[in-house]
This record gives sequence, C-alpha cells and structure tokens, in this order.
Amino acid sequence: MSEFHEAVIIGGGPAGLTAGVYLRRAGIDAALVERGVLGGTAARTEQIDNYPGFPEGISGADLTRLMAEQAKRFGLVVKEFFDVSLVSRKDDGRFLVTSGESEIETRGVILAAGTEWKQLGIPGEKEFVGRGVSYCATCDAMFFQDQDVAVIGGGDSAIQEAMTLANLCRRVSVVHRRDRLRAQVVIQERAFRQGNIEFLWNKAPLEIIGKGQVESVLLRDTQSDGRSTLKVDGVFVFVGLEAKTAFLGDLVDRDRAGFIEVGEDLASKTKGLFVAGDVRTKRLRQITTAVGDGALAAVGLEQYLLEAR
Repeated sequence: MSEFHEAVIIGGGPAGLTAGVYLRRAGIDAALVERGVLGGTAARTEQIDNYPGFPEGISGADLTRLMAEQAKRFGLVVKEFFDVSLVSRKDDGRFLVTSGESEIETRGVILAAGTEWKQLGIPGEKEFVGRGVSYCATCDAMFFQDQDVAVIGGGDSAIQEAMTLANLCRRVSVVHRRDRLRAQVVIQERAFRQGNIEFLWNKAPLEIIGKGQVESVLLRDTQSDGRSTLKVDGVFVFVGLEAKTAFLGDLVDRDRAGFIEVGEDLASKTKGLFVAGDVRTKRLRQITTAVGDGALAAVGLEQYLLEAR
C-alpha cells in the first residue's frame, strides 16, 4: 500500500511534533510516522521542571499529549505503530519511507526518531527482559510495588527513574561504576533526600541471576575487583542512549555512536533530508533543544520544498 505526502516526519517526540506544527502552519501536506505511541522518551519522564511555561512543572506524558493535540489541530496526519524499515531515494529525487508492506512517497523527510536505551550486554539481561529487567521505570514501576530493585546508571535519566521507583518500591539501589553521579545537581539532591534510595558506588553489574524471574545481580567492585551479590526483584537499566539509524543507509553521515552529523541548518548530506532532536550529534539532549531542532528543520525543509517546486 502506497500513499503520498509532501513531507514525512519520522518520530513522534517533541522534535517531530514541533516540526509537524511548523510544516502544517506553512501549508505543507505533512505526515508523521511513529514506531510506537506519540511522545517518545519524553512521555516516560515523570516530572519535567526545566521546560519554560510550567512554573510548577509538568509530567512528560501531559506535555507531549498537549504537543500532539496542537499538531493534530493544524491537520498533521499521524500514523502510530509505523516502524520504518527503510528510507530510500528515487531517481527523481523523491523519497520512499517503508514499513513492512506500507510505503509513503514524499518530497522531503525530517528524521526525528530519537534514541533507544543502551543495553548492558551481560548474562541474564536479555533472558529476563519482561521478567524483572526493564528500561522504563514509568512503564513498569507498578509491577514492583513494595519490592527491592536496582537501578544501573548515574546520569539524569537513571536518577529520575530511581525517584519514580522510590515512590512505589521498598528499596531502590543505585549501582554506579564511579564514586559520584553524572546527573544534574538539583536531581542528585532530590535523590539523596529520598530515604529509600541507597547508592552503591564503584560497582558494575556482571550478571543478572534468577530462576524464571530476577533474583539478584552479581556486582564487581571497580576499584578492588571484588565480587558481591545484591538481592533484588527487578533491574532497571539506564546506561546511555544510542541512535538506531541503519534504515537510512548511506543517505547520512554518522559519528562513531551512530548519531547523525548535520550542519547548523540541520540538513543532512542528502538534499531534502533534515535531522532533528536526539538522533543527531549535539551537546545537549533536552526537550527544549529538541523543540528548537524541530522548528529549524521544518523551516529548512519548507525552504527546500519551495525552491524545488
């Protein structure tokens, strides 16, 4: 099944939704495709305090819902559960965005596909996904009410997710390979005040152990190389992000981590293909920067389409 839209946005997080608003307000027939549900990673953040306009803060789910409602009000076509498997370019310069048997032909693309959580790559991790191993506290915290869990990581996301878990779990053990956190100070301070969060410094996970369900984590001391076992009912992994961009082939340039390299105008090396949000190389990955990217990419694509007409 094939259809045509003048522009296609890949990714339904803040960057993609902002691009949709700008394109539709410019009168461009635009469709947004999202492999899951709208909102992206931002939708899974319990509390957002650094997005302007919300002095008391707002949940990620509420913020992205409002963004989606605004984009739809301007007539943005939205296709959820459209998992892009290939983006290719035809001889006439148009693009084909493919998902299974579905295909969209378009004159321009904005890639705002975001990122995915990195995996630890240790024994037991894949085996226990859905049986105690998770990458989303907001999604799965309820399953661990009054139980003990471990959070692996020390950045903003890890500590925010630890606080989400602390609201329901009996004990949350933050396992970090260093002796200090990488999270923003304000986030650290909140976590340190949480009575049921403990911090296991200089520890790295070696194996997730259990019989049918997670029962414990084998840890290595990064200084002494000693071993210890932490008994937990669940393991939540937050050790960084990676960009999944293989479906673009050689249409873009990437850095070593797979993030796409673009210029200040967010144009890729392929004319008509722009990149916005966390999927590109950038210093700061925040909702505010994603929104700015979405606007800039949309304006760039609008200009490209006008010149190509």
